[in-house]
Amino acid sequence: MLILVDLIVYMYYVYTAFMASIQSKISRGNKYWYIVESKRVNGKPRPIVLEYLGKPDALLRRLRGLADSIKIKSYSHGAVAALLNIAAELDIVPIINKYINSPRSYTAKKPLRNNLTAGATYLLGSIGRVCMPTSKLSWWQWAKETSLQYLLSAALSKIDSQHFWDLMDALPEDAIEKIECEILQKVMEKFAISHDSLFYDTTNFFTFIHTTNSKCTIAQRGKNKQKRYDLRQVGMALVVTRQDLIPLFHHTYQGNMNDAKVFGQVIKKIKTRMETLGLDLEKHSLVFDRGNNSKANMAMIKKLGGIHYVGALTPYHNKQLIADADEKYEDIDLGDDQYMRVYRDKREIWGEERTVLIYVSRGLKSGQIRGIYQNLEKKKKQLKELKDDLLNPRAKSKTEEGLTKKIQGIVKGQFITGVIDWHLTQKQEGKFTLDFSINEKKLQEVEDKMGFRILMTDRHQWSSAEIIKAYLGQSKVEYAFKNTKNPYHIAFRPQFHWTDQKIKVHYFMCILGYLLTTLVQYKVKSKKAFEGNIDNLLDRLNEIRLTTLLEESDTPGRIKSIHKLEEMDDEQQNIMQALEINDYHVTRPKLNGLSVYN
Repeated sequence: MLILVDLIVYMYYVYTAFMASIQSKISRGNKYWYIVESKRVNGKPRPIVLEYLGKPDALLRRLRGLADSIKIKSYSHGAVAALLNIAAELDIVPIINKYINSPRSYTAKKPLRNNLTAGATYLLGSIGRVCMPTSKLSWWQWAKETSLQYLLSAALSKIDSQHFWDLMDALPEDAIEKIECEILQKVMEKFAISHDSLFYDTTNFFTFIHTTNSKCTIAQRGKNKQKRYDLRQVGMALVVTRQDLIPLFHHTYQGNMNDAKVFGQVIKKIKTRMETLGLDLEKHSLVFDRGNNSKANMAMIKKLGGIHYVGALTPYHNKQLIADADEKYEDIDLGDDQYMRVYRDKREIWGEERTVLIYVSRGLKSGQIRGIYQNLEKKKKQLKELKDDLLNPRAKSKTEEGLTKKIQGIVKGQFITGVIDWHLTQKQEGKFTLDFSINEKKLQEVEDKMGFRILMTDRHQWSSAEIIKAYLGQSKVEYAFKNTKNPYHIAFRPQFHWTDQKIKVHYFMCILGYLLTTLVQYKVKSKKAFEGNIDNLLDRLNEIRLTTLLEESDTPGRIKSIHKLEEMDDEQQNIMQALEINDYHVTRPKLNGLSVYN
């Protein structure tokens, strides 16, 4: 029955091209089917029978016969069409191709493999990272289930890991920054991106590169943010816009570098990028977290000049500030019925006058207190085990010095030192009892000191609410990093490369995919076609499918094909209209630089 329905739909598509319809008539108690076209006869519309189809059982036999000559296949279409459309609009492939060199294994000036340029290969890899992150070996397994081949009119079945590796070799490391900058200049020309505040932060990605691999220097062991301290990692710094999280700068660095050192290396590049993109430095502020601060870094910002900032300070190193703020807080209206108690002052910090704000972050405080209670439970469990061991008559004799040292090691820790009271009592030689309890007064004092945020800025004219809102927006770059670690879309992992150059090119491809995705989201949000997050948007786009109907032609050896979008719900239709790709499968705009270096 499903085949019958599909074929009737197919016949409808075929005959509607001639403005015809399928109609039935009752004659002598029997129903007969006809293909009818409306024409004017003597100025009046009259139904003209184009073909007699017969009774229902005869029509069914005809359709079943037709089924043998028709093949139906559908492909995931929405996401690849949206990304290709943005890439074509920005001329991404020709921009990349300008910077391609020819590896030694190629005799031509610039390499082609499987009739694809290096720029086209990077773009296809980027689209794959966005839609379904896989190894480059498995890229074709994903691509063949999409409409990529049809939209590009290109054969892609031979694209494998060797294809990617060969063409990735052709991109010099120092060209990545130039390519990214040129693409972003196009973005600024084509899109009205809001970029008054820019958010900076760093993250890292663990790898499975072997410890003894000496060909890779960028992957090093460090403090991994996914707790994989046993693996080598690669770090990445990122700058995104406040409103749409458009990535305006990225930098790949050695995994064992701390945040402050990285910030010192990239701050000049960030300023240069802002100037190259035509951003008015006076109207922009760079927002960064306290881990990027140091006396040397703030001195460098002053020396560079023109960079306004909102940063943070560590409460531990600024206890006097917190003490001065006591009983001097004022209520600040943040809007939307949100109020916060804030202390504001101007202080000389690291040789420069800065506006400082102190407030208590409820989210930070609750998280810190929760961490303290969890840690206390662990300590109590360890002390209980030690107490039970001491009560065991078969336990070995202990010394008071050894027990004291062990207990002191248990009860110490961040925020909890002094919170646990304990006492050892000697019952007899080598035998002790242990008593311990939580000092509630001390615990309350610790809780009272939790959750402090200290902000600093050179925006002295800004209101306290403006400074706080700017800093709170810094969490958006963390959301951007969260997207890059999503295993279903835009993920930087898996990455199966073990040389510095290829790792950097791989991350460039991933950032390119993320840039295209944020621009797709920007388009649909600006037209209020979709309000969900990037992950849900890509899911919705991937669900939009292109159906291909293949029918044997009357001419031997030839096949007729019809391409139609499957039925979409209202939300999907709105997304396609906002992206202006409803007819992309029909027009199939040419992608410059696909197979020729122009």
